[in-house]
Amino acid sequence: MKKYLIWTGSVIGAGAVMALLFGMFTQPREQKLISVSGECLTTVPKDRTAITLRVTTLDKNAAVSMKMATAKIAEITNYLKTQDVKMQTTEFNSYEKSEWNRELEKSVVLGIETTIAIEVSADNIETIEKVLSKFAGQEDVYSENLRMYTSAEAMKPALEECLGRAVENARERANALAAGDGKEAGRMVSVSYNANSSSSFQPRTSNFLATSAKMAVAEDSAVVAGSIVAKDTEVSVSVSATFDIK
Repeated sequence: MKKYLIWTGSVIGAGAVMALLFGMFTQPREQKLISVSGECLTTVPKDRTAITLRVTTLDKNAAVSMKMATAKIAEITNYLKTQDVKMQTTEFNSYEKSEWNRELEKSVVLGIETTIAIEVSADNIETIEKVLSKFAGQEDVYSENLRMYTSAEAMKPALEECLGRAVENARERANALAAGDGKEAGRMVSVSYNANSSSSFQPRTSNFLATSAKMAVAEDSAVVAGSIVAKDTEVSVSVSATFDIK
């Protein structure tokens, strides 16, 4: 009986040792990782010019005020349909307008003011100048927010290329750091990114409708042969990437 117990105990002990050794051999090796940042800076030409045309009408009667505004907007949009432009309505509201009367010392209702605004954009500033000249000086029509910008269609491929370059930059840094230990960067384990751009550019002008030929231009642009040439959009991309080390 004692011999049986001793033999059984030996088997169990040997099994435990083998299990321990097997676990040591099969346990995954600790993965060595390195985290770095990468950057990319690039520029993209501004390919669109935009302006907002706003129609504002005022009348004691709400229906008349709205009818006047919609009629003028219809005239504008019918003309825009004949031009190579994109347009969208950005504002449409009607409300009671009042002002303070000093003599009566109370607020006086002036009527119902209706405002409709349309954003118009084109691939060159000459088209926008043509649109503005068409409606310059017309009653109830105002222009605002003249700007040049890079369209999403032009920005997308440039941004994607810059993202790739930022990742390459991160891998180069990881390789440089790992080389000190005789290693190199392997598989990318994780990555995140942040992108920034300064796209919109607004020329300074007090009244573009009346004085488009005498526009005061901001520092990041120049006047060439009567046209405005804006500085390209600056795009910066930064990534945070983690690589394993092999």
